[in-house]
Amino acid sequence: MATFKREFNFNKNVKEIVSNNIRKYRLLAGITQEQLAVDIGKSYDFVRRLEFKKGQIGCSLDTIYKISVVLDIPLGKFFEEDK
Repeated sequence: MATFKREFNFNKNVKEIVSNNIRKYRLLAGITQEQLAVDIGKSYDFVRRLEFKKGQIGCSLDTIYKISVVLDIPLGKFFEEDK
């Protein structure tokens, strides 16, 4: 059985997209960075850098999941690019 490489177009800015969406949905929910940090068990500085650095710092899927629960946003929404 032969295996072949399939072609996909992966967005190289996915971390920036997630970062922007976290900020967007947090603001829409009316939650401060400090409150989000408390709710997900991270430091305020972590949340601030996550939003401010535009994807230059990463976060785990576990953290993104917790943010989605707190903000009541489906996980997939964080990966959608604004057009």
